Amino acid sequence: MIIRPAGPGDSAAILAIWNPLIRDTSVTFTTLEKTPQALADDIAARGAAFLVAQEGHAILGFATYGAFRSGPGYARTAEHTVILAPEAQGRGVGRALMKELEAVARAQGLHALVAGVSGENAGAIAFHTAISFRQVAHMPEVGRKFDRWMDLVLLQKLL
Repeated sequence: MIIRPAGPGDSAAILAIWNPLIRDTSVTFTTLEKTPQALADDIAARGAAFLVAQEGHAILGFATYGAFRSGPGYARTAEHTVILAPEAQGRGVGRALMKELEAVARAQGLHALVAGVSGENAGAIAFHTAISFRQVAHMPEVGRKFDRWMDLVLLQKLL
């Protein structure tokens, strides 16, 4: 397995992993599936801060980060996303992606990474805790999907 920056040719594989989670699960609060153009724009804009895990010709997952909040006071804090294909879970792929993403973040002068996790996603909360993130907030009923309110858990790691 290699971890490398995503490129335009990775869009279809990333969409095949991401859009079913958007459409069918509560791991993300968004209901708007990613489009090929929007994803290509994100990959181009984020450069080294959009990574994929690749094994052979298969993309196993990705990790990226973007602005946590607008304004210069938050410029050194980013919110990240890490998503794996089902067959990649439990194999250390997420840890490898996050290790490299943290290295990129440090090199780009970031001080903190934040994970915004659905309160229904116990696995993601446990994963982040296992890689030294700590829970800093639990926000009841701030997200809505599938006609129900959902909690948001914020986890943070100082780099």
